[in-house]
Amino acid sequence: SRQPAQEEPRASSLPSIPNPFPELCSPSNSPILSSPALGQAPPREGTSHVVKVFGEDGACRSLEASAATTARQLCETLVRRTRALHDHSWALVELHQHLALERCLEDHESVVEVQSSWAPGADSRFVFRKNFAKYELFKSNASLFPEVMVSSCLEANKSMAHSELIQNFLNSGSCPEVQGFLQLREAGRKVWKRFHFSLRRSGLYYSTKGTSKDPRHLQYFADLTESNIYYVTQGKKLYGTPTEFGFCIKPHKVRSGVKGLKLLCSEDEQSRSCWMAAFRLFKYGMQLYRNYQQAQARLSQPPWIGPTPLRSVSDNALVAMDFSGCTGRVIENPSEVLTAALEEAQAWRKKTTHRYSLPTACHSSPLSAAIHRTQPWFHGRISREDTQQLIGRQGLVDGVFLVRESQRNPKGFVLSLCHLQRIKHYLILPSEEEGRLYFTMDDGQTRFADLIQLVEFHQINRGILPCKLRHYCTCVAL
Repeated sequence: SRQPAQEEPRASSLPSIPNPFPELCSPSNSPILSSPALGQAPPREGTSHVVKVFGEDGACRSLEASAATTARQLCETLVRRTRALHDHSWALVELHQHLALERCLEDHESVVEVQSSWAPGADSRFVFRKNFAKYELFKSNASLFPEVMVSSCLEANKSMAHSELIQNFLNSGSCPEVQGFLQLREAGRKVWKRFHFSLRRSGLYYSTKGTSKDPRHLQYFADLTESNIYYVTQGKKLYGTPTEFGFCIKPHKVRSGVKGLKLLCSEDEQSRSCWMAAFRLFKYGMQLYRNYQQAQARLSQPPWIGPTPLRSVSDNALVAMDFSGCTGRVIENPSEVLTAALEEAQAWRKKTTHRYSLPTACHSSPLSAAIHRTQPWFHGRISREDTQQLIGRQGLVDGVFLVRESQRNPKGFVLSLCHLQRIKHYLILPSEEEGRLYFTMDDGQTRFADLIQLVEFHQINRGILPCKLRHYCTCVAL
């Protein structure tokens, strides 16, 4: 107790030196510490924050979250509260409406930290929706990275096949060297120019002389570790992009406004998907693969105690089975699977034809004709343009689909399906035979009693479609 008493006179005996930087002692008045370019103070541990999340219908729900709450944890909370079907395709999307930018948060990202980076009063929000393309990176990796865009890696590893090479990169949590032409908007101007870009271990570069890789011609473009990558949703309207396949590199220090944004544009959707996947791998590396593994592990465990959710067709768990023997077996041979599918389609035609030929006292009831309205894949009178946007938002993955009412044919319906990153539309027409109603997509060769039967058939059999129905687009009400 004597030591502090001896030290006090020493402190008071020091000469009084004026502070040459008084503004640094008061953070509230400091032009440096309170600069909006640096963002708000980092969220404190243990304190609760209010996070507003919007649904695709515009409805909003406020949730309480701590600084450690991740995007995956918030999604699981919303899944429980909305009683939605639990799978790993639910995502939290960061949307900047005034900039027409959006990105899907990674599972490990802190929601409060992302929210604190927004400028006060900015038109930014979180949206809760499906994103089937979130982990497609680890499922269809060879098609996601075309050979022409990873040619330098293939030349350096000539003994490896394309798919094997990409899988090796993913297993190690590293990113292959990606290259290709992109349109670049020059800073402060509305002019777009075409450059050859390369994503290397040291960052993103573009060549000032054609496709030259000479260090003298490579210009460093962006630090991806200190930036977020966004899709541009209204590129032609706001930024005059040459195509609809725009994306943006937004540095963390840029909080609002267009200044500082690095706008790029691809030639097609495949090229853009490749660049976006490469940027995610470059920034997050092995963490991205761990997120995917944890998501897969959660699917095998009951997420909560309560009513058993409906069977999900999005889990890709439907397999071909053979029940001709005493016990069922899984058909693994692709050619045998195709033969079984064709035989089942023929049996289905015979069965439905036989059922319609049976005598019955009553005609099709209004309930059976309208039962599809209760299904999550049915979206009513949604336009073709809105359909394209909805499927695009929820992921351009093979098998993503929805059913809607036809705008041209008052009594018809349309099955909208994504295949090879393009959306195709198939007309479903109702028809009557001997007073009985059925639906068909192939001029009556295959008939279905209702739309539910039609969808369930094509979830197992491809039929006339280019692929099976795997994931249905759905919107939940918050």
